[in-house]
Formats: sequence, structure tokens, C-alpha cells
Amino acid sequence: MIDFFLNVGYVKQLYTTVDYYNYIKGLEYLICLLLFTVFPMFFRYLHRGYEE
Repeated sequence: MIDFFLNVGYVKQLYTTVDYYNYIKGLEYLICLLLFTVFPMFFRYLHRGYEE
């Protein structure tokens, strides 16, 4: 887990278009995972007072 946090801001040199595509695809998957976990919690927080 410590290696993950050390490598988050690390700029990696990419040599081919396929390397770049795989790198961007991995970042997109992490962003989607974050969105799909945070949005339902935020939606529930916004509509908490209307559940009567």
C-alpha cells in the first residue's frame, strides 16, 4: 500500500501509443471506480431529509 502512495504522482515515460493507452485506461478505471462508490453516498446524503 505504501508503494501505491509513493507512485501516485510519479511520471512514467511511455514509449509507444499502446503503453500510453494502457496507462490512460487504468486511470479511467480508477476514476470510474471512485465515481461509482462516492456518488451513491453523496446522493443518499443529499436526500436524507426527504425519507419520511
